[in-house]
Amino acid sequence: MMKIDFKNILKYVLSLLLAVALLWFCFRGIDWTEFMDSLKVCRWGWVLLSIVAGVLSNWFRAERWREILLPLDAKTSRRTVFNAVNIAYLANFVFPRIGEFVRCGVVARDSGKEKGKVPGNIAADAPKGLGYGQVLGTVVTERSIDLVMMFCILVCFLCLKWGKFGAFFLENIWQPLSGRLDFSLWWIVAIAFFAAAICVALIVFKRHSAASRIWAVFRGIWDGVVSCFRMKNWWRFIVQSVLIWAMYFLMSYTSLRAVPMLDGLSLADAMFLMLAGSLGWLVPVPGGFGAFHYIVALALSTVYSLPFDLGIIFATISHESQSLMMAVTGLASYADETLLRK
Repeated sequence: MMKIDFKNILKYVLSLLLAVALLWFCFRGIDWTEFMDSLKVCRWGWVLLSIVAGVLSNWFRAERWREILLPLDAKTSRRTVFNAVNIAYLANFVFPRIGEFVRCGVVARDSGKEKGKVPGNIAADAPKGLGYGQVLGTVVTERSIDLVMMFCILVCFLCLKWGKFGAFFLENIWQPLSGRLDFSLWWIVAIAFFAAAICVALIVFKRHSAASRIWAVFRGIWDGVVSCFRMKNWWRFIVQSVLIWAMYFLMSYTSLRAVPMLDGLSLADAMFLMLAGSLGWLVPVPGGFGAFHYIVALALSTVYSLPFDLGIIFATISHESQSLMMAVTGLASYADETLLRK
């Protein structure tokens, strides 16, 4: 008589319930009537190319992140890091920005478990296994580099196209953002002083058991932050960074081509919409629209004098096609990490 393993059954049921909950979080805010109306006019071939570009951007992000992780753990696998990136985007549907912490947990949990040959370009005596703080430090570095790259691209773009797009960024991005920063300036100063006080206390009292544990966490984060200076292949990191943003641009351009009413827009317009959408999350937008939907629709109506509803159609196709991609790849990676891998 075959023995029933209730423990495994419970694990699979709980995993399925979590997957269903994540799907609900992914699509709970979609206006399905508007979404279906927009699908009737779109060109599916371009939407598919946008989805492919989105998957490639995740892959290049995982590859770049792995370059920072390798000096800390020489056996960090592509599979683990790619799964972590996909699961992170899925988790962001549940709570914004929580994905950055979730992906750290996925990599830290699997670190040291991977079997295989140590890459030839990494020292054989490299540390085996990663602490959560170390992985978090690498994410801080990676996201900081992304922010710098975004603003560098924005500055270069505006230098070339200020006459057409400068007023929009000044009035709808910079002014709301600067007001927000002015409001929170004293909070930033207070947090900086508090963090400095903690650092001094840790240095003075680090021999105490509780302080030593806290010190170890900060030390791990710092190790992760500076791991980028120990990379053996800087050229790979640079190429992968360029490819990530190239895929973001391709996602914007293919989404434009998917909407017949926007056929007159050019490559420069696709770059403009990509940058506007990337900056949208920094701005405290009004109403019930998501930041991306609002700022992109506003950009199309302000700069091109197009109907706001048309901007919403473009934003919906662009955003929801990527949401679908993130849901599918995130669930697949979640299944791989929780059910398929031993």
